[in-house]
This record gives sequence, structure tokens and C-alpha cells, in this order.
Amino acid sequence: MATMSPLVIAVDAMGGDHAPGVLVEGAAIARERFPQVRFLFFGDEAKIAPLVKGQALLSDCAEIVHTATAISADEKPGVAMRRGKGTSMWLACEAVRDGTAQAAVSAGNTGALMAIAMFLLRTSPAINRPAIASFVPTMRGESVMLDLGANVGCDERNLVEFAFMGAAFARASLGLPKPRVALLNIGTEDLKGNEAVRGAAQLLRDTPDLPFEFTGFIEGNGIAQGQVDVIVSDGFAGNIALKTQEGTARLVSAYLAATFRRSIWSKLGYLLARPALQALRERLDPNRYNGGAFLGLNGLVVKSHGGTNAVGFAAAIGIAADLALSGFVTRILEDLKRVAPADSIGGEAPGAVEQEVAEKS
Repeated sequence: MATMSPLVIAVDAMGGDHAPGVLVEGAAIARERFPQVRFLFFGDEAKIAPLVKGQALLSDCAEIVHTATAISADEKPGVAMRRGKGTSMWLACEAVRDGTAQAAVSAGNTGALMAIAMFLLRTSPAINRPAIASFVPTMRGESVMLDLGANVGCDERNLVEFAFMGAAFARASLGLPKPRVALLNIGTEDLKGNEAVRGAAQLLRDTPDLPFEFTGFIEGNGIAQGQVDVIVSDGFAGNIALKTQEGTARLVSAYLAATFRRSIWSKLGYLLARPALQALRERLDPNRYNGGAFLGLNGLVVKSHGGTNAVGFAAAIGIAADLALSGFVTRILEDLKRVAPADSIGGEAPGAVEQEVAEKS
């Protein structure tokens, strides 16, 4: 029987609301799906070691690298850059940079994680700006959406890069050989939208042999319908769309709960409908879709929601493992050669990352 090559995931074991307990438990759950994974836990060894010892699935695949310091939840990106060296978050990203791990996962401060990851890993030679990508539930299953907040303003080139990255993400995580990709817009007609969106659409239409199916524009109401596999937008619109969808799911749940409390008959109806409602609750559970991948870096970093449970953190680890096993970083470089020669599409100029972090701090 052939043996699988080991895959090392670096875990910021001190990031998040419920660290390190939920994170260690999540790692154990993730190993059921990925038995070849080994974990590097960065954090307080006195707190982590007993938890690892209590998980049989981690007994032969976990190593703890001790550090007494961690990035706080309210740390500004600039401060995290200046004071973060040696923290659990910094060391997890550093392990990816040095090749000790193939991916890093953290439930810590999003801004700090993006700043540290950009500083240590840099943007890929073919990418001008990284993007945050994650899953959204739809009537047909799951779709990928990006950017979810890393870039407020984007030009047409950024959106084209996001389309390639999102398609590669969908291939790796959803197993789609040729994902359907669309640009989020205020209408589906060619003349709708701002200059960046229209320009990106034209550039994608003019690119031969795309590794995905570009379908044009999609409106906000088409996201939940599952009209496409990948929705591309700038971080401003993408974040609003995602938060609106999450809020709508909570609104529907609140309406259902209020309806079933209205009378004795509605309460009886709840008892009859409870199995179906439980299935709905599980389908809309945000932990199922937890994990935002930082795409476009010279390495893989996945951000978990800070308040997630063990199942949610396992999902974030699953995203990291899927991307690492697919050769995501290399595939992006190859795909983007279809748009422009390699020497014409470099990443951020030296110092650009530090300047952007300083402006956000």
C-alpha cells in the first residue's frame, strides 16, 4: 500500500476567542479527513501539551513550538508588525516562509495576520494584490467569493487576478474542473457597472483558453441562487455582500423561531417539523463555511473566524490542506501567463507592503 507524503500545517494555537482548546480539538477532527497531516502548534506549551495529549489522533503527528507571546484581538496591523516577531502568529507564518510548513492557519486578529503574512511571504510574482476568499452557501451547494475585505478599491487588473485565483481555489476545494466565474455587478448588461468591472470583463473575454468559464456579470440576488461557482468583486462590495447574506440567514432563523412560538398549534407544528429545521440549521451553520484563504501570497495562509468551534476550525484546516495538496501557488503562476507575459505582471514593488501596512495602522 502506497504511503502518502506528509503535509505540515502550522497552527497559531493562541489566536481566537477559544484558544487553544478549540484549535487543538479542530486539528484532531481535521486529521480524520487528512490522515497525512502533521501539525506544528505555536504557543504556550504548558497550555497546549495537555490538550494534545488528550487527543489520540494527534499523538504521533503534533509538535509544539513554545512561545509565551501572542497577538491580541485588538492589535493594529502596524503595531503587530513592529511587536509581533516571536509571537505565535508570526512564527506560524514564518514556518511557511521557511518551508517548515506548507500552510498556516490562525483564528487571530485578521488585520494583523494579513500584515504579517504579506510581510513574511510577499505577494506572488504574478499578483499585484492578495485577496481573501471563502465559501458561501447557495441553493446548489457552495460557491467561492472573493475579495472579502482585503482590498477596498480595485482596478481591472486586480479583478482579473481575483478571477484566476478564485477559479483555482474552486478547483482545489470544490473539485470543479472548469468553474463558472462571474463579476459582481449592479446589472448583467455589458454597459452596467464601473470602469474597473467593465474593463475586467472585457479583458477576460479577450483572453484565449481561460482555465475557467467566464459567464459575465452576476447581481447580488444571483449569489444565493448558485448561478456561478466563483463570484469576483473588490473587497468593499464583497464584504458587504457576505455580511448581508449572513444577516439574512439570521433574520430567517429569527422569523422561524418567532413564528413557531405564536400559538399552541404552531408549537405543535414545530415538533413535527423539527427534523427538517435541524437539517436547515446545519446547512446554514457558519462553521461549515469557516475559513478565509489569503490568496496571492508566496505561501498559504488561512484565517479562521475567531469565535468558531472545533468543527469550524477543522474546516479552515481543510481549506489549507486542499490548497496545499493542489499545488495552488504554482498553478496560479501558470494560469496567469495566459493574460500577460511573466515579466510584465510583477507583484508589489519593494517597500509597497510596508507602506500599505503603515497606512492602515
